[in-house]
Amino acid sequence: MKWGYTCSSEEFEASALVENAVAAEQAGFEFVTVSDHFHPWTSTQGHSPFAWTTVGAIGARTERVEIGTGVTCPLIRYHPTVIAQAASTAMELTGGRFFLGLGTGEALNEHITGDRWPPANVRQDMLTEALAIMRALWTGENTDHEGDFYVVENARLFSCTEQPPRVFWAASGQRSAELAGTHADGLWATSPSQETVGAYRDAGGEGDVIGQLTLCFGRDRDKAIETALEIWPNAGVPGQLSQDLPTYTHFEQAAQLVTRDTIAEQVPCGDDVEAVVKAVREFADAGFTMLHMHQIGPDQQGFLEWWQQDLADAVAEIETPG
Repeated sequence: MKWGYTCSSEEFEASALVENAVAAEQAGFEFVTVSDHFHPWTSTQGHSPFAWTTVGAIGARTERVEIGTGVTCPLIRYHPTVIAQAASTAMELTGGRFFLGLGTGEALNEHITGDRWPPANVRQDMLTEALAIMRALWTGENTDHEGDFYVVENARLFSCTEQPPRVFWAASGQRSAELAGTHADGLWATSPSQETVGAYRDAGGEGDVIGQLTLCFGRDRDKAIETALEIWPNAGVPGQLSQDLPTYTHFEQAAQLVTRDTIAEQVPCGDDVEAVVKAVREFADAGFTMLHMHQIGPDQQGFLEWWQQDLADAVAEIETPG
């Protein structure tokens, strides 16, 4: 298992995210991810810096960690040609340490241009076409394209690295996992689902599988639960709502239904190492090979110290079967 650290763009300004990423590298993490949002989920999170500027700054300030967007939606708010160029630049700037997480997005971020928010199956088809465009551009050749969703005319990337970035496709169901296995270099998922990983492998996917574990470290568990409930109540917002609610005010309304008990059940809170080990084991048993830790709240330094002192050794022996 490779261990990563989440730079939560919803919770910090870009300057703080860069310092957090540098500290995470020093703490021994092998990769960092940067969430790509236009809005935070709720106003209590309070931030939404431009992910790609943050990626560049982290690349310039670090030496070893891999850096990936977690995840970018190249469908509506961004045109795939723009993301192809951004990813190539990130690859050059980081000396090949960049990887590209792609997904079908949330209305929360994508509705801002006023374009239609399509259903999930249409967005999956859009992502398939978008990735084909990006792969064509990464060859460095002149690219023309007229498809079902996108038009590209006389486009060529002059700043194009010899090796394109690894692409991780975010999936939560069978069809999206199968598409990941067919079109991407790896799979990205937020819950430890053996079915999702199995569908990816059955479709021919041979790459890494990235998961995210959201937690809230704190020496006082009750306070940690309160912090998680205040800052990250969207952890308790179920299913399709997370994709289709269009504004952070809608998420705030939905979050009013999220209870303290719900957060305590879904998010490891406090300083119980065994609770985190149990959650990590679920990802490993499901077939995940990379896991990034999302620490909720302002105490990032406390979490990184806990990782170095207690947590890293506790999870080091956990292995993915097979």
